[in-house]
Amino acid sequence: MVKILKDIRVVELGTYITGPAAGLHLADLGADVIKVERPGTGDPFRAFKGGLYSPHYQTYNRNKRSIALDTKNPADLETLHDLVATADVFIQNFRPGVAEKLGAGEEELRRHRPDLIYCAISGFGTSGPSRDRPAYDTVAQAASGYLRLLTPPASPRVIGPAIADAVTGQYAAMGILAALLERARTGEGRRLDISMLEAMCHFNLDSFTHYYSVGEVMGPLSRPVVSQSYTFECSDGKWIAIHLSSPEKFWEGLLAATGQERLGDDPRFAERLARVEHQDDLIEHFAPVFREKPRDAWCDLLLANEVPHSPAYDSNEALEDPQAQHLNIRIAAPSSELGTFTTVRPPYNFDGAPELDVLPPPVLDEHGDEIRAELARRKAG
Repeated sequence: MVKILKDIRVVELGTYITGPAAGLHLADLGADVIKVERPGTGDPFRAFKGGLYSPHYQTYNRNKRSIALDTKNPADLETLHDLVATADVFIQNFRPGVAEKLGAGEEELRRHRPDLIYCAISGFGTSGPSRDRPAYDTVAQAASGYLRLLTPPASPRVIGPAIADAVTGQYAAMGILAALLERARTGEGRRLDISMLEAMCHFNLDSFTHYYSVGEVMGPLSRPVVSQSYTFECSDGKWIAIHLSSPEKFWEGLLAATGQERLGDDPRFAERLARVEHQDDLIEHFAPVFREKPRDAWCDLLLANEVPHSPAYDSNEALEDPQAQHLNIRIAAPSSELGTFTTVRPPYNFDGAPELDVLPPPVLDEHGDEIRAELARRKAG
């Protein structure tokens, strides 16, 4: 695949997820993303499972180069500034004011690259009563109203992946691309501020629209009830997911696939709004039905009757699916740390070609000498 951003250089002074996730999206599109890390320890995410190469770190840092710099050291700070002078984009995700203390504030960096796209990611924004509050994924999910849409109401506990972190990084990358597009026309750089709170509120737009339009406060079952979505356990202990949506043919297909045509005459299920009202009854009826056959058998029956469905895979199954294999979603590259680094390719297919080449996440300061040599040649030239 053509690396769309191959002429764009990004300097990322980010840790954990939001900043590195933004850099990841740009790196996946071909940008030269240089990850600036603390000497000795690097991004704290490196050590989440001991060592300096945790799976947490690997997730958000492929296709990047790493250089270790201590900005308290004048020589290293000069190297950072020299590096920024060659960059199009700078990303940081510190609390407001911290980047300035590190010599990486917008005003300082713009002296070295006036048309820089400066992206600052924060938890709660750059002003206001919560500006200096520490923010992590769960905090942003809760503050935006999103956590309540995932939490089991009977036994509240946090579940699921780091959605707020990942979503904020994706929004940041989208904003950076817009700023780069504008700069190509005007020659002017931009400062992009994006907070986890703002990103998650936008991501939770459907919930706010329902509240402000019809006064409905959505909960964890609001969408699956209306969309007629189900998960059932099969006889082999595996799960299957079904999404009937609104077309009547999907309901009729489900009845035919399961041999439950008689339910079509039940007034509780005769039409869609009745099924929405009585979803608990439907689940109670179909749960023992789906325990009668293994998952693959149900998939064959649902497919034959054109019912929207999928096996509810675990991560050790999903990329073994024939369609996932056909699309080459799983890719790999040699790795000095792992032997083979296996990951999921970027989802883009430009002109019908997927991106199948990947660089494993760098070890700490892996490219330090290389990057310093590049900067020395630039100064000499």
